[in-house]
Amino acid sequence: MKPSDRPSASAAVVVAGTDGSDCGMSAVEWAADEAARRDHTLYLIHTIPWLYGTPIDPESGVVPDEVIARGRSVLETAASAARERAPGLHVVSELKTGSPARVLLERARTAALVVVGSHGTGLAARLAIGSTALQVVAHAPVPAVVVREAQHVPWHEVTVGIDGGQTERQAVRFAFEEAAARKARLRALHAWPHPGSEGPGDMQPLVYDPALISDEKSRALGEFLMPWRAEFPDVEVCWEAVHGRAVRILAGASARCDLLVVGSRGRGGFPGLQLGSVSHAVLYSTHCPVAVVRSLSPQEES
Repeated sequence: MKPSDRPSASAAVVVAGTDGSDCGMSAVEWAADEAARRDHTLYLIHTIPWLYGTPIDPESGVVPDEVIARGRSVLETAASAARERAPGLHVVSELKTGSPARVLLERARTAALVVVGSHGTGLAARLAIGSTALQVVAHAPVPAVVVREAQHVPWHEVTVGIDGGQTERQAVRFAFEEAAARKARLRALHAWPHPGSEGPGDMQPLVYDPALISDEKSRALGEFLMPWRAEFPDVEVCWEAVHGRAVRILAGASARCDLLVVGSRGRGGFPGLQLGSVSHAVLYSTHCPVAVVRSLSPQEES
């Protein structure tokens, strides 16, 4: 790729990794649709894994010619599919060596969004979620979308999981933006397993009315969403607090929506973890693409 073809630091770009697998192609197609909706450039990357993840210029003569040829073929096929999917879309391709996750994360620094397939070729294809996808969603400085397979039935709905914490505000905003761009309905879900104590000495009753608690939590959820409902008046919003495990409830909802959005850290997680337990678990059990929106620290935002 020529230096002039590279997007600038301020360019509006959707980055997508492709490895030639069916799942990787589904990610490319999803990214093409998203880039077209945003009027962004689609930036395709194919990475040739290299010893210890060391980046080497593919043109250096060290990488075998047949490996480079295959990589270029993967990119050409992906770019052709993206342009067919979204005619007029500006597509840029780049062949790199090194760690796929590291390359994608580096490119994501100047992107609006990064998209990966849930698994690729080889041994990782036997796993539910590949290591590259897990590393990208755990460390991406921008929203990261994991695409499992192509969807054929549009539901015109975006679902966002909400636990009531302050760290998920970026995920809520992203969900509203996606619903607005798609002209889709937004469904906000809050799952609660059982009444919990709010502090030392606060004992909750052993017998309680789940319907009453769900109603109370639903009212609180509606109040929590008010700032975004006012900012996005054209987005139809519905919300519900459901008694049950968050992963099971979100996985069930994912069968009836086009995109599931989750924050990266849960209320009960450890501050040092980069990916919350719920957001990690839903990657293995959902039926639609999942957007993981990390809550960045002040150091990462600067």
